[in-house]
Amino acid sequence: MINASGFKVWPAEVEAMLYAHPDIQEACVISTREAYRGESVKAVVVLKAPSRGKTSPEDIIGWAKANMAAYKYPRVVEFVAELPKTGTGKVFWRKLQEMEDART
Repeated sequence: MINASGFKVWPAEVEAMLYAHPDIQEACVISTREAYRGESVKAVVVLKAPSRGKTSPEDIIGWAKANMAAYKYPRVVEFVAELPKTGTGKVFWRKLQEMEDART
């Protein structure tokens, strides 16, 4: 759970909405530190092959802003070639969160 300015954001709910975007192949939502809000929503995204190089993070943020509640949409979008997976094939979100915590 992400606590963004006192609002509770469930990553799975944001991910489910992001999968509705036509350019997104995979997505993982984690928290990032922000001075004003404490925590903010960050989406780590793998784009579909035809969309790579054509879709910008601002495109994803704008789409999410139009389709999600104001406190839920990702403020930061990072594109990656692939998401880390566990041995069972699930997205290893904890590894992404640890890498983000080390950066901030």
